[in-house]
Amino acid sequence: MAEYRLGLQLHGHADDVRGICVCGDAGIATSSRDRTVKFWTRNPEKESEYVLSKTLAGHSSFVGPLAWIPPSDRFPEGGIVSGGMDTFVFLWDLQKGEVVETMKGHNSQVTGLAVDTNGDIISSSMDCTVRRWRNGSAIEVWEAHKVAVQTVLKLPTGELFTGSSDSTIKLWKGRTCLQTFSGHADTVRCLASMPGLGILSASHDSTIKLWALTGQPLLDMIGHSSLVYSVDAHSSGLIASGSEDRSLKIWKDGVCIQSIEHPGCIWDAKFLGNGDIVTACSDGTTRIWTADSSRFCSDEELAAYTDLISQYTLSRKTVGGLKLMDLPGVEALQVPGNSDGQTLIVREGDNGVAYSWNSAELKWDKIGEVVDGPGDAAQGQVHDGVRYDFVFNVDIGDGEPIRKLPYNRSDDAYTVADKWLLKENLPLTYRQQVVEFILQNSGQNNFVPDPSFRDPYTGANAYVPGQPSSSNGNAPKPIFKHIPKSGMLLFETAQFDGILKKVTEFNARLSSDSEQKQLSLLETEMSRLPAIVKVLKETSFYHISKLADADMALLVKILKSWPPQMMFPVIDFLRMFVLHPDGAALLLKTIETGNDILLETFRKAVAPPVQPANLLTVLKAVTNLFDNSCLHQWLRIHCAEIIDSLSNCKSSFSKNAHLAYATLLLNYAVLSIESKEEQSQAQILSAALEIAEDDTQDFDSKYRALVAIGSLMLKGLVKSLALDLDVKSVASSAKSSMDTKVAEVGGDIESLTR
Repeated sequence: MAEYRLGLQLHGHADDVRGICVCGDAGIATSSRDRTVKFWTRNPEKESEYVLSKTLAGHSSFVGPLAWIPPSDRFPEGGIVSGGMDTFVFLWDLQKGEVVETMKGHNSQVTGLAVDTNGDIISSSMDCTVRRWRNGSAIEVWEAHKVAVQTVLKLPTGELFTGSSDSTIKLWKGRTCLQTFSGHADTVRCLASMPGLGILSASHDSTIKLWALTGQPLLDMIGHSSLVYSVDAHSSGLIASGSEDRSLKIWKDGVCIQSIEHPGCIWDAKFLGNGDIVTACSDGTTRIWTADSSRFCSDEELAAYTDLISQYTLSRKTVGGLKLMDLPGVEALQVPGNSDGQTLIVREGDNGVAYSWNSAELKWDKIGEVVDGPGDAAQGQVHDGVRYDFVFNVDIGDGEPIRKLPYNRSDDAYTVADKWLLKENLPLTYRQQVVEFILQNSGQNNFVPDPSFRDPYTGANAYVPGQPSSSNGNAPKPIFKHIPKSGMLLFETAQFDGILKKVTEFNARLSSDSEQKQLSLLETEMSRLPAIVKVLKETSFYHISKLADADMALLVKILKSWPPQMMFPVIDFLRMFVLHPDGAALLLKTIETGNDILLETFRKAVAPPVQPANLLTVLKAVTNLFDNSCLHQWLRIHCAEIIDSLSNCKSSFSKNAHLAYATLLLNYAVLSIESKEEQSQAQILSAALEIAEDDTQDFDSKYRALVAIGSLMLKGLVKSLALDLDVKSVASSAKSSMDTKVAEVGGDIESLTR
């Protein structure tokens, strides 16, 4: 068979290309992490080329699965269905470039889409459900698997299949499961039809399987070295698959006949009718591969692509466990060594070469080329060409750049600290701080202080060098700088004078309005508010001060009766009221009598048309509920509604509201970890990932969302779900942040993905 070669590259997306939809002869649709869908049509001047025709923007987070609706009276140019991380399914009129149906119902990422012969849209989601939509409304909803549903496939013959993180495939008739296909060892990520034979499945276990429709496994295709994200078949019998291992593999009769390397992972791969293959790559480029020489790209473009692959491969190459591109060049050999036998590895071309310092002859002796041994790539870190157990990033503040501090477990921490401070021209008064930093971050937390020892610079005690770091000799546990989060974050400050002034102003306005006068407070009621404020201000007396039933009743009266545009200062009052132990207890007592003023107020605040001031104050008020454990059960019961409702209001969020929402999610993460509620953790994780992936968010909001994600992965029940949701890319992006805290928590999360 003729080999496939690069035919065309489609540039236009600003981030990972996540999905591909072949739209008959009309064109190709692509989805992306940049939140858009792009539609590409054939170039009328050159039939083998595609040009960007339309960009469809509407999703608030990355877009994944796509489906095609052929042209009809309703859609003269056809329609596109898209599903996103934002939980929405959109139906687009391609001619108008507009959303004509918004399907809301999933409470987590939409993972798969199919269009039935009668026009119904079928969607799958991380929320474990499958939904059938007709005219924008869900007419069927069912739990298809106990864990995330990753893909859905509808055959022209009527069979409906789902693939899941539980590693199974299910065959459905309506909402009834007819059969479960078992055989994969990990998540089933993609399903595709193999005409005349059955269905194909791609899995995180690195394999592709061919199944008969009866559930009998027919063929295993083994060749990928990492997660397989996509699979597709052509009428010629060829099969294409895309993987985290950066390769597009082409299979014939179960044998891989060609492997094409990409400069990033391949999220999707689809055949065109003519046998060409379209790939969606994490480098933001869509590529078309062809076996027809008339559609090959130019020699110059192929050479540029070959060079791109070479550079990418070189940037990832390791020698002796060290990243080749991090090694110093041969000019490093001009600097004398520190001790006889010191080893230095330098980059010479595409290789790493080891040298040893000869102190007798004052020169570097060449040892030889360094190669990776089994498992070497995971060992140690490199700094200035030397491998160390640790290379710490040290932020000394005051606008100074980050400093690198290399350390080996066998080194004396004081000696390392002294040399490093002198090298970096830093005060020796930092000595004990540096030593403690080294010991803590290298896992040596169990050192024994020597009470007779005094640091000559600071007078402080120090550890005893050489003391074992643990009694059992096990390797130290990973050290995380920002996770897991414990305790709750609160909004504890308030401008009480401003709150009272606003309440007084609104009350006067109601009193002067003949139609609303009955809603105003009596003078005795108004005089009670400053008395409550006095109690709330004196936080040091919370253990003995009291709030009365009448105080709660007064707030309930205002919240129930005042118009929405006047509610925000009273909600802000409630925010501070619940921080007092009596306030929280009185609120719970009111709720338990059947008067859930809290839920009623929340629903008013998020109901359209949304008042931004109400939204901000209710966000902070609900966040403060986490302070008292007596309200935790209420928070658990209403978790799904609260997060879902607030997510729908995000377009109305101010900067402060975004921060309050991220804080709320972080508190919910802590609470759900304590109560081991997997379903809540999944929803919180999904919402936090939306924030973490949003480049418009400020650093503080993003940081709190990332801490929530990392905590849920480390201590919760959703680590595998986070990996399915591509948390690895989120962590990688965070690590490159200009904000130190965001970068560090990104590193924490990345270490959890290894």
